[in-house]
Amino acid sequence: MDRIELGLYLKRLLAVDGFQDYCPNGLQVEGRPQINKLATGVTASLALLEAALAWGADAVLVHHGFFWKNEALPITGWKYRRLRLLLAHDINLLAYHLPLDAHRELGNNAQLGARLGWVADGHFGANDLGWLANLPTPVTVAEIAAQVGHRLGRLPLVLGEAQQTVRRVAWCTGAAQGLFHDAIEAGADLYLSGEVSESTTHLSRESGVAYLAAGHHATERYGVQALGAHLASVFKIEHFFIDIDNPV
Repeated sequence: MDRIELGLYLKRLLAVDGFQDYCPNGLQVEGRPQINKLATGVTASLALLEAALAWGADAVLVHHGFFWKNEALPITGWKYRRLRLLLAHDINLLAYHLPLDAHRELGNNAQLGARLGWVADGHFGANDLGWLANLPTPVTVAEIAAQVGHRLGRLPLVLGEAQQTVRRVAWCTGAAQGLFHDAIEAGADLYLSGEVSESTTHLSRESGVAYLAAGHHATERYGVQALGAHLASVFKIEHFFIDIDNPV
């Protein structure tokens, strides 16, 4: 498929123009004009790019790309090595950050909720990035933590009483601990995100709302996979998700 056609399709699908983001969304590094093999992954690390090259990818699509706000401008060190690989082998790099978090079907929050069996009935926070759901049957914090650990392949950090009853859950993948206040105000008994801050402990204790830090990488593996599979189906191209392990 044509690179320009792919970019326009993704811009419409993910409603890119509706977001004020910390990085450019869309084509970040231009490569060959025709794309037949699309590799996807969470972060455009050197390890991921090398794996995509070995597979023969024409393009790499990630959630965390390059050129972040307040990032140093010089093309040196790690940034040079990543860009050199892409440019030397004529590989396209596309990245979608907040638009991929927010998409109602293919996004990170939608896909994580689906894996946990949580059916959203509300949203909160900027761009409605936070998701809310009532559980069909009340369960304990410990039971949810075990379920999350099973589904994501890693045990979350748990703040809160293990036997506390949970009826309403809230979640936002990645580094969304800043939305914990909003989740509490929205009536959640438990909030799940990828990362945690020192102050999160005190807020959990004082509010009585449990907090699960399930891993930034672990919670954001699913949106980009779903998007890649969607593109492969629509445009009849090959798709390969590359998972570079990350303990954070």
